[in-house]
Amino acid sequence: MENKLHLTMPRKHILVTEIENPVGLKVGMIQLNRPDVLNALNIELMKELVETLESFDMDSEIGCMVITGSQKAFAAGADINEMAEASTVEMIKRDQFATWDRIMKIKKPVIASVSGYALGGGCELAMSCDMIFAAEGAKFGQPEINLGIIPGAGGTQRLTRAIGKVRAMEMIITGKMYSAKEMFDAGLLTAVFADDVYLDETIKVAKEISNKPAIAVQLAKECIMKAYNTTIEDGIQFERRNFYLLFSSEDKIEGMKAFIEKRKPVWKNK
Repeated sequence: MENKLHLTMPRKHILVTEIENPVGLKVGMIQLNRPDVLNALNIELMKELVETLESFDMDSEIGCMVITGSQKAFAAGADINEMAEASTVEMIKRDQFATWDRIMKIKKPVIASVSGYALGGGCELAMSCDMIFAAEGAKFGQPEINLGIIPGAGGTQRLTRAIGKVRAMEMIITGKMYSAKEMFDAGLLTAVFADDVYLDETIKVAKEISNKPAIAVQLAKECIMKAYNTTIEDGIQFERRNFYLLFSSEDKIEGMKAFIEKRKPVWKNK
């Protein structure tokens, strides 16, 4: 039976839809929905978000996922009210980042579509995704230093890998905000679009991905993440294993046959 938990689970802080795709699989859309606090990421919101991503990941009708916020804010950071009075022991016991770690285990591509503020935890959430598309007016930053802390959901690690040591050092230690253009030029963003079309353009790419053979897409993502997290030698061996595995898929047979016959392939996602 298909996993359709995302259609029935109760939610308070996110909006969830499935976007139809005439050619391929659907796109799973998640919109952060705490407008009164600029989509600040509290524990309950992150639980809803991750559970929905996992449900989409188990649904064979979904090919790609998009996380977005509002025009004003993707997410302006973590919910400071949940941390202001917490001690070290309380934070360790809470282990709230264990929920974030589950995002790394999502097999299908996840795209962040960012408008407005993506600060602190909001920037870290975007970086947890596989691609980041942004509106021209978007602002990115890791301002935790101004609260006497540092990024805690992977910001120091992912940002350094994306834009290099000296740029990450500046961004994290100064706590300054940067424009979408600056972040694109630094290598953090996939693309930047006009404010009025950024989400439409993101969905267009998500549909394009959902038109591709699903197993190959997932194994390609797996290989890229391996390259991101390991040595080149181990990464090449991992890539080779997945390359060989795809030769037992029906989509490999169809893709090569269609190429030889000079026609479009009809993917079975098997």
